[in-house]
Amino acid sequence: MLDLTGKNALVTGIANNRSIAWGIAQQLHKAGANLGVTYLPDEKGRFEKKVRDLVEEPLKPSLFLPCDVQDDAQIQSTFESVREKWGKLDILIHCLAFADKDGLSGDFSGAPRSTFSKSLDISAYSLVAMSAAAKPLMTEGGSIVTLTYLGGVRVIPNYNVMGVAKAALEMNVRYLASELGPLNIRVNGISAGPIRTLASSAVGGILDMIHHVEKIAPMQRTVTQLEVGNTAAFLCSDLASGITGQILYVDSGYSIMGM
Repeated sequence: MLDLTGKNALVTGIANNRSIAWGIAQQLHKAGANLGVTYLPDEKGRFEKKVRDLVEEPLKPSLFLPCDVQDDAQIQSTFESVREKWGKLDILIHCLAFADKDGLSGDFSGAPRSTFSKSLDISAYSLVAMSAAAKPLMTEGGSIVTLTYLGGVRVIPNYNVMGVAKAALEMNVRYLASELGPLNIRVNGISAGPIRTLASSAVGGILDMIHHVEKIAPMQRTVTQLEVGNTAAFLCSDLASGITGQILYVDSGYSIMGM
């Protein structure tokens, strides 16, 4: 039976009730994990209020922390708070990705240097930085799970720079798994099928992509946030104790199809 009772889990990337991170947090909570949630701080505190209102009652997180992953000092502060409150960390959920619009449309070769760098920083390097901060807190081993997409291995229209960021993210999974394996810390990625979220709405033609998957995928549908959440909970549990460095596709089988 999947049981995460007594496990401390830090979840990043919850934006609203359509977020994949929200689906993951729900399933971790259901399995008994003690949750901590981060949010992106902004001057008016809009993100903080939105995320707090969403998670406070159903999930009752014991930690609720600001974390801008472009700020090394804030990453360190986040994990210092985890150390002070919990003493150890068992699970890190990385659901962070971003690209400016000029990195998602038009000619790929026309992507500005600043857009390219920012996307790689937030979407890929943040996993490295957060894993480094989590490493000394995972004293009893642990599980790190990130989210990727098929656009990291195949060309997807209107994905452009984000595809390169996801490719980098997937290699980060492998290098981190190799480094952290001797400490019994496992690192895996979930490649989810297209889901209508706040983040995916920035990708042009997202609804067309979803409808295409519904026609082509063996299961003739796309997946839900909770299905991705179930997979994440599995990867964070002892049931997946021998799995690391892997990208698990949760996409109704779409990725196996040639046409």
